[in-house]
Amino acid sequence: TESIDRALLLALRTGEGHADPLGPGWVEEVGRDFTALGGTGVLAFIALAVVGYLLLARRQRIALFTVIAVAGGLVISTLLKLGFDRARPDLVPHESIVYTASFPSGHSMMAAVTYLTLAAVLTRVHRARLLKAYLLIVATVLVLLVGVSRVYLGVHWPTDVVAGWSAGAAW
Repeated sequence: TESIDRALLLALRTGEGHADPLGPGWVEEVGRDFTALGGTGVLAFIALAVVGYLLLARRQRIALFTVIAVAGGLVISTLLKLGFDRARPDLVPHESIVYTASFPSGHSMMAAVTYLTLAAVLTRVHRARLLKAYLLIVATVLVLLVGVSRVYLGVHWPTDVVAGWSAGAAW
């Protein structure tokens, strides 16, 4: 997959030595915004907010399931990163601070785990099909945006992101 990874990563860059992400500066800033939606702090806050909502709605079992799903996903992501220990891309400058191994993408995996779990859980709380479809679509779009932003910012190979999405969705 190395040639595909390289081609896709470089296709999102411009300038001498592929130093800059494509597009004007505001697009790069939006990329960082989307990547933040897959960060540990943001995901923990959102997951805890939904767990709080579920507890207030007297849905203790669903709240417990949510905690186990998200915490379990974090453990699996960490173990996979430690096991594979793949280096980050070195073709382009990183536009975001990174401090763990590259494979699988933790942002992509945990966004999939968290947002898809929350959407699935919330669809069980609500009866309207339109609302259920809306929740699942928003969660899926968020997961895709987080993953694409990781490649756009040069901190992950595309296959890292696909592996993160796959493992997160499977979990």
